[in-house]
Amino acid sequence: MAKTISPTSNSVVVIGLGRFGGAVAESLVRLGHDVLGIDENPELVQRWSDVLTHVVQADTTNTDTLRRLGVGDFESAVVGIGDDLEGSVLTVLSLVELGVKDIWVKARSVRHGRILERTGAHHVVYPELAMGERVAHLVTGRMIDFIEFDDGFAIAKTRAPREAVGKTLAESALRSKYGITIVGVKRPRTDFTYAKPETRIESGDLLIVSGPTKLVEAFAALT
Repeated sequence: MAKTISPTSNSVVVIGLGRFGGAVAESLVRLGHDVLGIDENPELVQRWSDVLTHVVQADTTNTDTLRRLGVGDFESAVVGIGDDLEGSVLTVLSLVELGVKDIWVKARSVRHGRILERTGAHHVVYPELAMGERVAHLVTGRMIDFIEFDDGFAIAKTRAPREAVGKTLAESALRSKYGITIVGVKRPRTDFTYAKPETRIESGDLLIVSGPTKLVEAFAALT
């Protein structure tokens, strides 16, 4: 058994170092966080040993094991166990019992997510579902990029509709017509600029648009 690890306010524990958990852990390290990675698979533990701050091979469904590792002293945990529903649920139960304040968990399905929420997870993410929806939006060709948040709010990068070309945002009144907000404008070979009422839209401009998902989708369809 590895020795107890003393976390700081900048520390995060990532449980499950597969594709999702590994990617999250690596990104956290790149952003300057200390990361304790835990996985039952010795090959994954070896793979991440030179990348993460600490890596431990352990059964995370065992509360006593997590307690001995000092996991209860971490404020944030990410559970990337997606293929083993029982394992992810029992791990969340252990984290809740240890008093971890901010628990993020990967779910493979809505049913899985609901169970995790009832178990005590604070945030449930659906990476496969989210990526599938994002790709569907991009495949249509109406959006260059698309991000939807869990409260029905979205941000998209889309081409400027013909009715807006040659006018300022105040003149085209896109916000009042379509219920969306133009956050910024990206013109070819120029820097991104935040949108203002006097910002004039030219042919070829890309717009960063935010608002309720359905309204953003409807606006992108204009192009």
